[in-house]
Amino acid sequence: MLCVDEKTQIQALDRSQPMLPMAPGQVERQTHDYRRHGTTSLFAALDVATGKVIGQVHRRHRAVEFRAFLDRIDQEVPEEFDLHLVLDNLSTHKTPSIQRWLLQHPRFQLHFTPTYSSWINQVERWFAELTRKQLRRGVHRSTRALEDDIRLYLATCNDDPHPFVWVKTADEILASIERFCL
Repeated sequence: MLCVDEKTQIQALDRSQPMLPMAPGQVERQTHDYRRHGTTSLFAALDVATGKVIGQVHRRHRAVEFRAFLDRIDQEVPEEFDLHLVLDNLSTHKTPSIQRWLLQHPRFQLHFTPTYSSWINQVERWFAELTRKQLRRGVHRSTRALEDDIRLYLATCNDDPHPFVWVKTADEILASIERFCL
């Protein structure tokens, strides 16, 4: 089972002034303004059993790029495995070209999360770690530098992958949601 999603519009940002590091009694400081140097999108598939992530960066975010990512998954996962992909209801996942591709690749089964339920997809948690550990305080003077940092993070994570472990049971999660719905 692979949790699949896209992190779109990742911005290559460079602060107008260098960050000032923390000092005793002083927090890290940075300017409020920045320069943009383009954007990229990351397509990622998290193997829930192992924690390994298959990732691919693209400058655009269309069905063409999603199909290229499906080809990459098809190449990286041994043929003897059936693939169950958990993903959201994005329109690029349902285009005629993707439907034709899926007919030619019967080992792929898509399972769509309900609308407004992206939190169910564990790759979203991995995206949060990518943002916190690699992107948030990074300086990227070009889209290429940003993409290189993302690839480095992917390689680092895959050197020693760890699956995410749900802390709560399904019943506890549903009970929590029910409290908010009342």
